[in-house]
Amino acid sequence: MKQLPENYPGRILVEEYSQALKERTLSAIQASAVFDKFNFPLMVYITAWNHKDDTIWYEFVGQQFMDLLESNATDISTVFRDSIQDQRLFHYTDLSESEVEEEVISRRQISDTRHNLREKVEKNKQVEAVYQIASPAGRIIWLKDRGRVEVFPDDNITLTLGCLTDVTKEMGQKELLEQIGYFDDLTGLPKRNIMQKLFEVRCGERQRGYIEAFSVIMIDIDHFKLVNDTHGHQMGDFVLKELASLMTLLKRKEEDIGRYGGEEFYGICRGEIQSGVNFAERVRRNIESHVFSHNGISIHITISAGVASTEEMDEGTMSDLLGLADNRLYQAKHEGRNKVVGNQ
Repeated sequence: MKQLPENYPGRILVEEYSQALKERTLSAIQASAVFDKFNFPLMVYITAWNHKDDTIWYEFVGQQFMDLLESNATDISTVFRDSIQDQRLFHYTDLSESEVEEEVISRRQISDTRHNLREKVEKNKQVEAVYQIASPAGRIIWLKDRGRVEVFPDDNITLTLGCLTDVTKEMGQKELLEQIGYFDDLTGLPKRNIMQKLFEVRCGERQRGYIEAFSVIMIDIDHFKLVNDTHGHQMGDFVLKELASLMTLLKRKEEDIGRYGGEEFYGICRGEIQSGVNFAERVRRNIESHVFSHNGISIHITISAGVASTEEMDEGTMSDLLGLADNRLYQAKHEGRNKVVGNQ
């Protein structure tokens, strides 16, 4: 074995492990040390998990991470564990990794679930979590953890090559938005009370000349009461959640969506009315062909939509624009549903 890295805190390079594991560990340490040297805004680390005695330790710790926790490489595993207030895990719920569920694990639960969490990480071959920690200086800090997992079964060792980033500002904003009721509990979409804020932002962009116009879209699920009456409210809730996920996938950066209430959704789209109509049509076509499957039941649904644009009125409030879009939604319903109605 080559000379040990300076201030090496680990075990693999000095204990009885395979040459393959030692070489991989050493190369990872050397690469991490070079990365750490340039003070990128990332805290790199390498951990090892021994399956035999269920212990975990650091093979490498970035200097920024040690500075943050006011610790050294040998003690940081214990210091970090003791500083964690809660842990957020993110689970992908489909093969396209487009829908993500957040699992919150409290400080009290972490020790009870640690073994199961490690097994999940090993199975998924990746780490993706956010930790809330209390620093020695008394600050509450959020750290996002992303890492890649490598398993060495002959040694009963799992390596995690990862990095931590400080996302305190982002998580603080997320918590604030949740506290003021920004997100709908069922669908995860912005609620109706944020629609006015989006309208004001788009009006400001228009006044400053950043955009020429924007559209408001009102969307309603056709015959939604029949879904609940026929298949039950669990199926109805599933349809609402699935529809929200599909619209999230379909929207582009210039488009916003939210839940207006019940089976109604709203959209706000930069651009002239045709942009809003195109967005609504994109959603309508995809919903029409999508199979909603839940608990052995598969159904199809359709939506109707009304679109109104600021280009249609010299001055107007959100209420005016929303009223026009709502009238066109009811026109789409009257003309047979599964239809988008814009400027005639």
